[in-house]
Amino acid sequence: MTKILYLIAGFAALALGGLGMLLPLLPTVPFLILAAFCFARSNKALEQWLLAHPAFGHHIRLWRERGAISRRGKQAALAAFAVSIAAALVFAPFPWSLAPIAAAAIGGSWIWTRPEG
Repeated sequence: MTKILYLIAGFAALALGGLGMLLPLLPTVPFLILAAFCFARSNKALEQWLLAHPAFGHHIRLWRERGAISRRGKQAALAAFAVSIAAALVFAPFPWSLAPIAAAAIGGSWIWTRPEG
C-alpha cells in the first residue's frame, strides 16, 4: 500500500513539475526532486529515468549529493519571480499583487543561500 501511495505522489509531483515549465511562479525542479524521492521508494525504473534525464537529472543529483542549486538555476528562479511580480503588479488588484513579492522575498532568499553546484 505504501509503494502505491509513493507512486501516486511521484506522478503528482511529476505533473506539477510539468506545469511548472509553463507557469512562472510554480517551480519545476523541486517537484522533480520530490518525484525522484517518491519513485525511489516505489519504482526504481522511474527514479533512474529521472536521474538519467538530460535536462533535469543533473539538478536532481546535485540536490541529493550536496543540497546544491546551479547558479543558472538560481538565476532562472529569480527571473521567474521577477516576471510573476511584474504580472501581479499589472493585473492583480491590491493587496493580492503583493503575494508574489512576499513569495519572492521568502523563496528567493532561501534559493540564493543554497550551495552552488
